[in-house]
Amino acid sequence: MDARPIGIFDSGMGGVSLLRDARMLLPTENFIYYGDNLNAPYGDRTEEEILALTENSADFLLQLGVKALVIACNTATSASINILRKKLDVPVISVEPAIKPACEIPGDGKIFMLATAATTRLARYRALQERMPDPQRVLNFGISGIVARIESGTVADDAFDDIFDAYLAPYHGMKADGIVLGCTHYIFIARAVERYFKKHFCGECRLFDGNSATVRQLGRVLEQSNLGNFTGCGKVAFHTSGNSEKLKPVFDMLLDMPIYKQGEE
Repeated sequence: MDARPIGIFDSGMGGVSLLRDARMLLPTENFIYYGDNLNAPYGDRTEEEILALTENSADFLLQLGVKALVIACNTATSASINILRKKLDVPVISVEPAIKPACEIPGDGKIFMLATAATTRLARYRALQERMPDPQRVLNFGISGIVARIESGTVADDAFDDIFDAYLAPYHGMKADGIVLGCTHYIFIARAVERYFKKHFCGECRLFDGNSATVRQLGRVLEQSNLGNFTGCGKVAFHTSGNSEKLKPVFDMLLDMPIYKQGEE
């Protein structure tokens, strides 16, 4: 049994959505969450900048004694995962956009991949898309503005329509079989995304995200490496490179948000 904490890292608060899922699956584990809010968002940065910032954040968590590291940021995964797995002595688990399960659903509609600009342009994601049965079925949208709005504590269902319109208005009326929430921040506004697509698109508009698969993989890695903690009630510690006094209430609010299941009112 290993009671050391698991480190979860994101450029900001998006990874709290993954932490929320991890606590449900692994309630006896201890977690340290680190948000690099001072340097957020990563989505508009270069690959070199993202790699350097991710390495710094990983080093911070290692100094706190984590037994495993979860990169809860699709953009950071794309820029750094291969390097971190070679460099670090602890298991590294990462989230990736769930375009594979989205592309497996039958239909002749498109798969709308909503992410940051960096995620959609980096080579790792492009290679993932090319491995899909029909890469052209996936439409990529590197969206700016959503992350900052969520970081301010805004998650209302109608608070993002102006941003969605700026990127998606030319595609209104198309058939959307699937929508991939390719940024962990976007999971907090899943209801807003569903509402918008149901209003302006046809098709099933089914939502996909990579959190559940990532958390299950974390559980498998802990078991295989004999790193699990099986007693007590797990604790959560919060750290940020930004203003902790300002951001801690946002962290608490997001951590306590109910997990949205598609189709709920």
